[in-house]
Amino acid sequence: MDDLARKVNSKTRLLILCSPGNPTGNLLSRAELEEIARIVAPHENLWVYSDEVYSALVYDGEFQSIAAIPGMRERTIIADSASKTYSMTGWRIGYAANAALAPVFTRWVTNTDSCPPHPNQWAVVEALDASQAPSEHMRDVFRERRDRIVKGLNAIPGFTCLKPGGAFYVWPNVTDACQRVGAQSSEELRKRLLHEAGVAVLADIHFGTPVAGEGQHIRFSYASSFEAIDEGLSRIAAFMKRNTR
Repeated sequence: MDDLARKVNSKTRLLILCSPGNPTGNLLSRAELEEIARIVAPHENLWVYSDEVYSALVYDGEFQSIAAIPGMRERTIIADSASKTYSMTGWRIGYAANAALAPVFTRWVTNTDSCPPHPNQWAVVEALDASQAPSEHMRDVFRERRDRIVKGLNAIPGFTCLKPGGAFYVWPNVTDACQRVGAQSSEELRKRLLHEAGVAVLADIHFGTPVAGEGQHIRFSYASSFEAIDEGLSRIAAFMKRNTR
């Protein structure tokens, strides 16, 4: 929060929040959002863009939106999508909400891609209006997958994995794993896991400049079957055993 406060000033125009977020699955708490709102409040020309695409995939407690903080609704742009909540990724349907900016969004979309296909729009209306039980069941299954992959990764020497609050990603620290197998970076470890163990992950460098002092990380997606998760963990454990110096 101190770092954010130092960077926000009278010239700042947009603050982007992703919660739950990709790649870490991090979830901002109500207290954290209130602190962010306090930092934003003095700057009248500063908008907040809240990416809430994973809001239905929260495993511990309830999802919190900064738009629910007093004084923040009018200056928050809420972005959501059918992709994750309803497994409609290929339908390419998303939506944004802000009373003041809605006319601008309408002109922008009309002049860039006209509109999403009408059958897709009606499909999302049905998804939003119908029972949410299927999505809630999917969330419960994802929770089980999360717990399974976190437990499995922490059982592999060299891996340290926190339990994410949402989305369907884990972000283990692999600094020790890199040292054990002689990998110079998370990217080198990623390549070796792909070519030597047959496990596809992404390295921290694929999500921006690594933060100094935070070590090496790789990202796993657990949007897969229990069998695939177990097989991937088994392959990584065998790789580490073969290559640890």
